[in-house]
Amino acid sequence: MDIIKAENITKRFTGHTALDNVSVSIREGSIYGLLGPNGAGKTTLIRIINHITAPDSGTLWFGGHRLVAGDVARIGYLPEERGLYKKMRVGEQALFFAKLKGMKTSEATAELKKWFERFGIMGWWNKKVEELSKGMAQKIQFIVTVLHRPRLLIFDEPFSGFDPINAELLKKEILRLRDEGATVIFSTHNMESVEALCDDFTLINRSHNILSGNVAEVRRRMGRDNYRLTFQGDPEALLAALGNNVAAHKLSEPVETSEGVHFNAEFTLHPGVDMRSFIRCANEAVEIVTFDRALPTMNEIFIRAVEAANAGQQSVGD
Repeated sequence: MDIIKAENITKRFTGHTALDNVSVSIREGSIYGLLGPNGAGKTTLIRIINHITAPDSGTLWFGGHRLVAGDVARIGYLPEERGLYKKMRVGEQALFFAKLKGMKTSEATAELKKWFERFGIMGWWNKKVEELSKGMAQKIQFIVTVLHRPRLLIFDEPFSGFDPINAELLKKEILRLRDEGATVIFSTHNMESVEALCDDFTLINRSHNILSGNVAEVRRRMGRDNYRLTFQGDPEALLAALGNNVAAHKLSEPVETSEGVHFNAEFTLHPGVDMRSFIRCANEAVEIVTFDRALPTMNEIFIRAVEAANAGQQSVGD
């Protein structure tokens, strides 16, 4: 079942179209990446889901019914622009936000203490927010976002300001929340975290959805006919043996190892080339150490898709 289904969402501001006929489906219990360059329209879609603004046209469904204002109580939203009151004490402020979400003081206090202990921050309870670093303050905001156990969690650049250790802690918590039944949407420019966490994604560019799908499936599809080879031997002999099988190749500098000199190479095969024939030709020319499919990274997919979309839009404009 889709927890969020956006159908043909369009939103215009004066002199600017933020979203143009965008459709997105987000499976319940998944982690969904909402990607795109700055100004692409991601934040506008997030604000529509949060009922902060309304679309000019199109329909947004939440859990099988049209989104209404009351659904916001079942959504936790961590915006990129952080918003804590600097003069308030941490515990007092966390309780304030919890009660805004409808939690009783006793319930909120018990849950907050569990989270503070999990994050190792019980000593911060009576500190003022202005005494915290950016990363510390972000931990507090993460906690108050998830405290009321919302059905849907939306994180906008959740790892900004975190060192690698705390970023890894946050990733584990996001996965745990997903395993406990929450659906997670996160908007980010960190493509490594998309590969590590996301089941599915949508890439928005210039107000349009230009690419959607399952992360693993899209990587496999866009990496078709691309292979990575580590070998010992003469690179020229290898290229000569592969001949017309190869449409493009990239060869690294030699690498000294305890087992001798290795080369790393990436090949794009011509469509229809038999992989077994490719391996056989390569193995006759050099000694193969490793061989596997060279899947593109999400960063490469992001750049490739945006550049292709921009080139297409430019050609239409011309």
